[in-house]
Amino acid sequence: MAAQDKIEDPIIEQARLLVKRLERLSADSVWAHRAGGMRGSLLKSLENLETSTGSDQAVDIEILERFVAAGFRLVENAARELLR
Repeated sequence: MAAQDKIEDPIIEQARLLVKRLERLSADSVWAHRAGGMRGSLLKSLENLETSTGSDQAVDIEILERFVAAGFRLVENAARELLR
């Protein structure tokens, strides 16, 4: 996968969007601390993916997919808290 292809990968775009969403969670939220950790994990995973090559990319994509799924669950929980 070329560098150009990596940038256009939908999971990378989702991860970048999620990082922005996690930044916007209220500091008063009980989910804010977890959001900070998840944001850091996503950023590190994106960085690892940009520098990886060959079979490492497949592993890094899989890890990123897991972080994205967990991050969206975190955002959902934070949203539910707002509705209470």
